[in-house]
Amino acid sequence: MFPGFTLSEIDLGPVRLRVRHGGSGPPVVLLHGHPRTHATWHRVAPLLAARHTVICPDLRGYGGSSKPPSDPAHTVYSKRAMAGDVVALLDALGHPRAAVVGHDRGCYVAMRTALDHPDRVTRLGVLDGVPIGEALARCDARFAARWWHWFFLGQLAKPAERVINADPDAWYGGSPEAMGAEAYADYRRAIHDPATVHAMCEDYRAGLGPDRAADDADRAAGRRIGCPVLFAWSERDDMVDLYGDPAAIWRDWADDVRAASVPSGHHMAEEAPAELAALLGDFLAG
Repeated sequence: MFPGFTLSEIDLGPVRLRVRHGGSGPPVVLLHGHPRTHATWHRVAPLLAARHTVICPDLRGYGGSSKPPSDPAHTVYSKRAMAGDVVALLDALGHPRAAVVGHDRGCYVAMRTALDHPDRVTRLGVLDGVPIGEALARCDARFAARWWHWFFLGQLAKPAERVINADPDAWYGGSPEAMGAEAYADYRRAIHDPATVHAMCEDYRAGLGPDRAADDADRAAGRRIGCPVLFAWSERDDMVDLYGDPAAIWRDWADDVRAASVPSGHHMAEEAPAELAALLGDFLAG
């Protein structure tokens, strides 16, 4: 995977991130979603590396990155904390500014990075997601039926970890044919680690608590994303079914929003890497 890239473990103080980085040119950070690792980008990153320095970390708690102890308020796994990791990683690698692209849970980290650290983000890519606060404000029976895992993973009355750890392969799925053999092996190591499973549940608990509160506070204060935004959604996922015009939601958060669909299911970086890389390349080029 990732020909020509370097695999590093970078100590940022509160956390140690496993990071794959390579290429040359203006930097772009690619953030994976749940339950993947940075390896989900292995078909996209080399296509971008001819014109960009591409940085693919495992989010805190995921994959090979460290799993700091969780706290009762779930702030340790909040998107604000993860956005701080992105900025600290840019500092460690010597990049004053970068484009930040996130898929699924990574899109919430990317958004929070652009809102909390606007001077560090040149362009924002958000893939297959709308802001957490917006999703929860629009939650109805259809959303609850399709995205029930948000509430299963996020609740504490009967913690999800015990159920998931009983059979991680059955719970998470995936296959070497779809993901690539090395990426699947990397992902499978992660989902069989109970500490990673707990951290991923904490990600969702943060989503229902401090992440939603941060989004709602920004909306109430009228804060907006100042850089250009690309919103892309998978044609065989449910963004349009749930929201009609999900790009309109992002236009409430930013003035410069470009929207496009990708001919794939949810895991677009694995299913349509050439199409996604071309879309991102055009956006990053301006």
